[in-house]
Amino acid sequence: MTAGGTLAALAAKQATKTMPIIFIAVSDPVSSGVVTRLAHPGGNVTGFSNVNAELVGKRLEYIMQAVPELSLVAVLWQPGGLGERTEAEMLKQADDAARALGVRLQLVEARKPADLEPAFSEVTRAKAHALTLFPSTMFFNERKRITDLAARNRLPAVYQLREFVEAEGLMAYGTNIADLFWRAAGYVDKILKGPSRAISPSSSQRSSNWSSTSRLRRRSAWRSPRRCWSAPTRSSSSPTGLCPSCA
Repeated sequence: MTAGGTLAALAAKQATKTMPIIFIAVSDPVSSGVVTRLAHPGGNVTGFSNVNAELVGKRLEYIMQAVPELSLVAVLWQPGGLGERTEAEMLKQADDAARALGVRLQLVEARKPADLEPAFSEVTRAKAHALTLFPSTMFFNERKRITDLAARNRLPAVYQLREFVEAEGLMAYGTNIADLFWRAAGYVDKILKGPSRAISPSSSQRSSNWSSTSRLRRRSAWRSPRRCWSAPTRSSSSPTGLCPSCA
């Protein structure tokens, strides 16, 4: 059995204690109670997490490549949107990366969709030069609204999934969701062909996907002073995402 997302994984786990379950795109499988440990999940459940706290710092690096003169980056987050352990690790990674890069962070909360416009108003008042955000199911569902707000406020932004770029966001670096499904299929194949239905270790996604677009740059009248972005969309394993003449 395969299950996509935390709620589906928990429902599948509750439904059976014997049938192997492969979960996909669960933000924090340990804190949410899907598995006890990633390396040794135990029971009949294993799968793939779509959140990697280490990528928070990489996104800050990439937005600085686009806006080299920035000094203040807004971080949009939904308190409680991830497990407590994951949120704490993301906050630490963001703080460490900001110190290393010499920029300041402005943490802005949005607990529900109605909080998004006030949150962007807060970012604008603080005169932040760019935006990033922590993963959240609510943010994913509201991605078109978020990318529109970033464009309206002329904020270059880096997101965690390419679906934000498809919604006219500027750029994204993070988990390749499609790859998770391919890897889950490999787990299923291994279970069905194996001599016993042994459960493999759960995994935090390590391969990442870069996407960028020129649409937001045009709509927001924002231009990087030193580089231009490939258009209309480019996805690759390269961390630059720049056109060949600027890479």
